[in-house]
Amino acid sequence: MKIAQYESERGYFIGLDLDGSWINYSKASAAYYALTHDVSLLPRPTIETLLERGQFDVREFRAVGAFVKKHRLQPLVAMPREVLLRAPLVRPRKIIALGLNYALHVKEGSLTRPKEPVIFMKAGSSVIDPEEPIRIPRGLGRMDHEVELALVIGKQAKAVKRRDAYSYIAGYTICNDVTARALQTQDINNRYPWFRTKSFDTFTPLGPWIVTTDAIRQPVRLDIECRVNGRLRQHSNTRHLLFDIPTIIEFVSKHITLEPGDVISTGTPEGIGRIENGDTVVCRIQHIGELRNPVKYA
Repeated sequence: MKIAQYESERGYFIGLDLDGSWINYSKASAAYYALTHDVSLLPRPTIETLLERGQFDVREFRAVGAFVKKHRLQPLVAMPREVLLRAPLVRPRKIIALGLNYALHVKEGSLTRPKEPVIFMKAGSSVIDPEEPIRIPRGLGRMDHEVELALVIGKQAKAVKRRDAYSYIAGYTICNDVTARALQTQDINNRYPWFRTKSFDTFTPLGPWIVTTDAIRQPVRLDIECRVNGRLRQHSNTRHLLFDIPTIIEFVSKHITLEPGDVISTGTPEGIGRIENGDTVVCRIQHIGELRNPVKYA
């Protein structure tokens, strides 16, 4: 199932893809609970709220969808005409990203294959919506695109074992880990962390929605690509991850407690390249969709 976040003149609401048509899930779930549970609920404003309350639940999404179809409520919960598609998570508390997690990406950087996952943080304030411009600072040299599969954590995870890792995932989305490459090279040479080179405002396009885990088979093997102005730059498959998803969750949760709504971006394949003012970057992942963002000067 696809779960998205929208904004209308009345504020944020959650969208649900119901048989190929999007409905206002916030409105539909309020009606569902009022009529089936005799409980009056305020509309849930964001996906973060569902995750924090432990209510990001595929069974509930299905129950609300079935309720809407049974009672033919589609016209009443239809999407408003004037809406904006927002990032599925507006301000994640933690964005943990992986570096050097595809062998050919390691090779293109003339780097050494890591013996354990290489993790770094990105600022939650760097997240932007689909179609929102990536703003590149002037005077800092090369800026790069990096398409990545992102995991959204669904429940608190601490010291998770590989065999249990998938049960902690709420769903999957797309991350473009935009990087100030020239500045990153300088920081690496100075033995500084990567945080600032990854965390400029607008450097984390995220979306377009979350695809729930029931819609993507385990182990996750998805085609992944990035195009700039229609030209293919990156193309691979997540089966080529050096450290697979269970390994990543086990490693990260050993050191850092993961909370509902945290994001883990699993690393980028080979083909990274420069983006410039006027470009359009489209990141695509099989069974998820595409994340499109123009590039403009800050």
